[in-house]
Amino acid sequence: MSQVQQRMRLVPPADSENYSSRLSIPPRSRKRNLTGKDSHGIDSLNCTLGSLLETAAMGLGPSKTGAFTALVPCLPMFFSTWETYHTHTLYLGYFNGPTAYFGPQVWKQPLGQMFDVPETLQFLEDRTPRDFWVPVILFAFVTAHLPSCIVNVAKARRSRGQSLTPTLLEWTPMIIYTASSCAWISSPHSILLRDNHLVLFCLTQSFVFGRMTTKIILAHLTRQPFPYWTVLVLPLAGGAIATNLPRLGLPGLSPQMELYWLYAYFVFAIVVYFRWALLVINSICEYLGINCLTIPSKEQHSTKARPLANGKVNGKAS
Repeated sequence: MSQVQQRMRLVPPADSENYSSRLSIPPRSRKRNLTGKDSHGIDSLNCTLGSLLETAAMGLGPSKTGAFTALVPCLPMFFSTWETYHTHTLYLGYFNGPTAYFGPQVWKQPLGQMFDVPETLQFLEDRTPRDFWVPVILFAFVTAHLPSCIVNVAKARRSRGQSLTPTLLEWTPMIIYTASSCAWISSPHSILLRDNHLVLFCLTQSFVFGRMTTKIILAHLTRQPFPYWTVLVLPLAGGAIATNLPRLGLPGLSPQMELYWLYAYFVFAIVVYFRWALLVINSICEYLGINCLTIPSKEQHSTKARPLANGKVNGKAS
């Protein structure tokens, strides 16, 4: 099987490739976490993509645990972005997650073969690290990450004489996103996991979630109201509903139609995201009188719209 096929099927890579990946990921993660730079905008897109590597490295494949591993980073990323919107400060830990140095087989190896399990804990002898993966990650998020975000937002708003309660409504987009993703993935009538389309789903969610969080970042930088909605969530909710209609005795999507839905959603997400990204970039560059990737000539620079101290551009109110 080629490396491309391995990645698309979430098969664990060869030992040499696996080891090089394990060595390269931690330093990059630590650097971003320590500096707080290059984090939200790009890492929002990278949440599901980077976690696909973790899914493959752990040998989880297109399973519910694999889907959880690929999508769960979206939760802490959203709440960190929500926290930044209110506190104007980016808080990140030193590590975003565990990295295994013993190969993917360690996740499926019984604890009894790895350690001397005491007699009082013999019931754990046949359990594997993979069995504890989901509970540990959820426990860490619920007891550590989420509470710290809430506390920091509460402190920041209290210092401005504001209440925390209204901000809890801003969780709505993430609740809809999470509920829709879980409903679609867990549906027994869906081909998403059964026919190994987890990679396609995660590629799509990269742009969906990326737009959710980057809209919050843009609203924070431009001091605009919190963005509650993106049109990219609509096909996600629609797919979740359509694949669960048979639970209610109603006709749902056929396997072929669900696959078409996934591909159409992927294309739609790309078009919407990049159209929005180009609009934002061009608007900022036009307002500042700069080019995005090039330095304009003196003639071009003189004709650019330059912001003035009184808040006007080329003599017109901006």
